[in-house]
Amino acid sequence: MKSQSIVILLSAFCSMLTFPQSFGLTVDPNFDQPNNIRQHLCKVASNITRNSLNDIKNLKDWEAVREERHQQFIEMLGLQGKPLQGKRSPLNVTKTGSIQKKGYRIEKLYYESLPGLYVPANLYIPNGIKKPVPAILYVSGHAHSQKYNYQAHAKNFAENGFVCMIIETIQRGEVEGEHLGQESNGWFHWYSRGYNPAGVEVWNGIRGLDLLSAMPEVDKNNLGVTGISGGGSQSWYLPAADPRIKAAAAVAGASSLEGQIAQKTIDDHCDCMMPINTYGIDFSDIGALIAPRPFMIAQPNRDLYYSIEAVHTLFNKTKPIYSFYGKPENLIMKDATGGHSYGSKEELRPEILSFFIKELKGKKAKPEALINIDTTKELSEEELKVYVNGVPKDDKTKTIQNSFVELASPPEIKTVEQLDSYRNRVKFFLKEKTFGAFPDEPGPLDMRLDFRSSSKSGDERKDYSFVSEEGWRLKVSMQIGQRRDKDQPLLLVLKNPNEERYASEGLASGLDEKMIVAYFEARGIGDTGWSASQQWHIRRAAAWTGRTIASMRVYDVLRCLEALRSIPGVDTNNISILAQDEMAAIAPYVAMLDGNIKSLLLKDPPATQNVPSDPTGKGEAIEMLNCLRVTDLPQVAGLQFPNELVVIGNRPKTYEWIEELYMNLDRPDAYKSIQKVSQWADD
Repeated sequence: MKSQSIVILLSAFCSMLTFPQSFGLTVDPNFDQPNNIRQHLCKVASNITRNSLNDIKNLKDWEAVREERHQQFIEMLGLQGKPLQGKRSPLNVTKTGSIQKKGYRIEKLYYESLPGLYVPANLYIPNGIKKPVPAILYVSGHAHSQKYNYQAHAKNFAENGFVCMIIETIQRGEVEGEHLGQESNGWFHWYSRGYNPAGVEVWNGIRGLDLLSAMPEVDKNNLGVTGISGGGSQSWYLPAADPRIKAAAAVAGASSLEGQIAQKTIDDHCDCMMPINTYGIDFSDIGALIAPRPFMIAQPNRDLYYSIEAVHTLFNKTKPIYSFYGKPENLIMKDATGGHSYGSKEELRPEILSFFIKELKGKKAKPEALINIDTTKELSEEELKVYVNGVPKDDKTKTIQNSFVELASPPEIKTVEQLDSYRNRVKFFLKEKTFGAFPDEPGPLDMRLDFRSSSKSGDERKDYSFVSEEGWRLKVSMQIGQRRDKDQPLLLVLKNPNEERYASEGLASGLDEKMIVAYFEARGIGDTGWSASQQWHIRRAAAWTGRTIASMRVYDVLRCLEALRSIPGVDTNNISILAQDEMAAIAPYVAMLDGNIKSLLLKDPPATQNVPSDPTGKGEAIEMLNCLRVTDLPQVAGLQFPNELVVIGNRPKTYEWIEELYMNLDRPDAYKSIQKVSQWADD
């Protein structure tokens, strides 16, 4: 009886909670939207995987877009501007020793893929070559001591009549550079720079093919590439980038984006395992660029880094392109048992050897006849060492990330016409290469008034919510002073992640007496916030799907402006934005893209987007894909010209460019540097 009474009381209490609906309001503005970043990114990744190549219905469709997609792929690797065709810089091959073995010799050498960027290599050459033979480029995975670790593979190829060269990565070779920028170091600004270490590795591989092609012992028309793990991903990238590769075998190097994000295998991956995903691709889009050349995808079934099902998805998505060419047999999927390896019994190795014998030599050799493959490491790391006399003094391996992708410099602008041209160029670039993940067609805002209150003096508070993007219902709270007969100016205040209670309200204190003040929480802020411990994963997973936390927030604020302009009583041509700290990196982009912000107020803005973050991923997430290739924060803020720009508190030295701009274009009074927001309000 007692429990029954409790149920009745709870039922009555719950029914009381719904009373605001009788006034056309809702209790929970987020009830119909998940507002869950993990769910959102999983859905985005799933859509990318499902939609990959779906627009290609026949060979004509593919040939119509193939060159454009190839160029996009090259750009996502950061290879734009590199001489993929025509004359390249000298390789300056330097040999440092030779080891004679039974049936083959090993040449120890290094070459210069770019001026000052050296690549150590071991070149395995069979004895008794009388006419040019096929060659294999073996691209290393993320093993330490790579030439030592993978030597059995090169030996195996040499013993079967192939020239084989193992090249080391910039990460774990004789000179240890950086692959783990975002993964370990907090270098999320690599996304802003459009830099990915995969691009350097691909370029080094392309130059390795140059070296092999120039050798008298090598048949340059029969080149292959293979590798495992990081070398497996390179075995996707290289044949997609370089048509000279006749056949490729990629081992445990890729899976569907859907699998990577949903299964969180991305968290165990190096940065090089996905290009800068400017155009929202999956690895099946890369596989299509290899077609119709022979390509083997080899994958163990208990791999920590890739589920076998997610790899099969790539195979099945790529297969139709091969069929359109009439070559479905050229795309091969080979499974193995075991973890991240060539299989628990090395069963993938005879399959790969058989594949290359067939495709590069034109001979048949059944895998079961090739099973006696030696896996021993005969030579020591010291014996295989290339830099026997020391590393070249001008070697750039450890710093190549600072120069590989060309960044924009602040332009010198003397006229309004020059500024307009610059603005148009920046906006065009950003819309395509930074904000390309913005929805093609914005959905309905579905505006709702969720709460309202008023005081005796006539002041009002109105809380609205709207749908920014599918899955995200966001809140904006308006403080409205005494009503006036005409539309009122509005100041939009952007709240920061994890800000202290009333921090934004304190920043804008007193302004609601002069204008409407609206406080907005973009995704990941306030009610839709996520744990700081998730930030590292979210920043990486978002970038892999072609967006960043910052770019998503830019979109949210643009949608908020659209929502505010639909509210009666707002002067739509008199809206200003106030932002501080992290959100002061968002506001300038919003103002530039919107084009109708009367005043842009930035308190303690970041000096640049070209700065590292905390290695844990916590803290300010201001990176945006590729943005530094065309502009930087001071220049974006300067594009507020001719409208008012106000810097409050700390003014970075980089913002001197803006002051000079406003001076040159005869609007010095429109650029202000003040210490308190109240000084702006008093003007």
